Amino acid sequence: MPLGFSPFDFWPVPMLAIGIIFLLSRTLPVKAATLCGFLFGVGMFGAGTSWIYVSIHEFGAASPMLAGLLTGLFVLGISALMITPIFLLYSWLNQRKAERGTACRLHPWQQALMFSGLWALFEWVRSWLLTGFPWLLSGYALLDTPFATLAPVIGTYGLSLLMVATACLLFALVIPAKQQRIPNVIALLIFLGCWGLAWPLSNINWTDKTGELSFSAVQGNIPQNLKWDPDYIHSTISTYIGLSEDQWEQELIIWPENAIPLFYNRAQGLMTHLDRLARQNNSTLILGMPVDDNSGRETQYFNSILSMGEGYSPTEDPGRYDKQKLVPFGEYVPMESILRGLIDFFNLPMSEFSRGESEQTLLRAGEVKIAPYICYEVVYPDFAAQMAQESGLLITISNDTWFGKSIGPVQHFQIARMRALETGRYMIRATNDGITALIDENGDVVETIPRFTSGVLSSSAEIREGQTPFMVLGSWPVLIIALLMILLVIYRKPSIKESD
Repeated sequence: MPLGFSPFDFWPVPMLAIGIIFLLSRTLPVKAATLCGFLFGVGMFGAGTSWIYVSIHEFGAASPMLAGLLTGLFVLGISALMITPIFLLYSWLNQRKAERGTACRLHPWQQALMFSGLWALFEWVRSWLLTGFPWLLSGYALLDTPFATLAPVIGTYGLSLLMVATACLLFALVIPAKQQRIPNVIALLIFLGCWGLAWPLSNINWTDKTGELSFSAVQGNIPQNLKWDPDYIHSTISTYIGLSEDQWEQELIIWPENAIPLFYNRAQGLMTHLDRLARQNNSTLILGMPVDDNSGRETQYFNSILSMGEGYSPTEDPGRYDKQKLVPFGEYVPMESILRGLIDFFNLPMSEFSRGESEQTLLRAGEVKIAPYICYEVVYPDFAAQMAQESGLLITISNDTWFGKSIGPVQHFQIARMRALETGRYMIRATNDGITALIDENGDVVETIPRFTSGVLSSSAEIREGQTPFMVLGSWPVLIIALLMILLVIYRKPSIKESD
């Protein structure tokens, strides 16, 4: 499965993998099918999210054995919760439809529809269960194919449903079934027709250009082991100020997530200086830094984006966005009273953040409204689309330094590109050590700068207005179709015995 995603991008491989696991599990008893699905999930997440080991071992100060154990527990848990139920329900429903006293099961095409419907629904469940982990969604594999033009209409989950249903129906054709070949072919032709819609959709512009915004995205390349070192803070700040020194003529300057490794209330002098620089040059500076908010009874800490300079008042209209989708263990510790302090990994710097409010004002650069996303937030399709509705431009800031040279940051970049495609908007991505890039409304990379180097990406981003069908409807049409596919099979009339 992971071979279908970046950096490998062999997009037919997930269809092959899913088709094979569909064939392997379709006639198994419930327990065996469930185990089959669990092992499939272990393989998928074990290879596809191996970058978790890097963050735990290299930057979480855990030994190789402990890091391997924690990564293994994560893989087992995510497989049990997110993949295994697909096979459990699929096999259980398949067995329930057997006629009493016979070995009759659903016809292959009916099994294919039910399996693919369950797959799509559980990819969606992955986006919210236990805060969500919508990683390795099947639809991402189609990003750099001619079929990507379907994304602004049906979104990533729609692409997943299309891929999985087509794969299962194709593989169902190899199953001997004398009575039900025609329905299988008809169902397959319907889904192939959906693939064919990609060509006429490629001629539709869902959003319109209304202007341009000049910008500079700064990539500091600060080593993670030094980022929060008190002795290195001055050097970090000097790096970003130095890289931005010749960029103030730009309308927008962006620094990455937690570019300033100081809490806001401890950096008032620096913030005033940066705000003055931006105002003097009629520019807007957007940067990431932790905020200690003392407005309530207790101090709360937020992973935030601050905006200053042109169009902002430091006292009356400060620009601020607090991250809503927090990373477990990285930004908050579940069961904190039990786990905090057990090992260094559960006491990482900046792991006591609070979740930002769901209703927050968009950021601005002059008159341009900007939808901001901090790191992990960009992996949530419906969340990102909702945030983008009133915006003319998307920005995402991140610090993928946690994952070293693994495949994690490349997968993350692919996901960000899909968000630009789904919303029909340009996206500026600013990261600490890459991949800093400008992405257009089609999800294509316009410009980028090398990873693991310090530098500045200076360019112009289009401002666009209008909404794609996915922004208006979200994933609900796809989820309803997936559910109907399952119900169509469950409430069918009793069928004759199959020869297989």
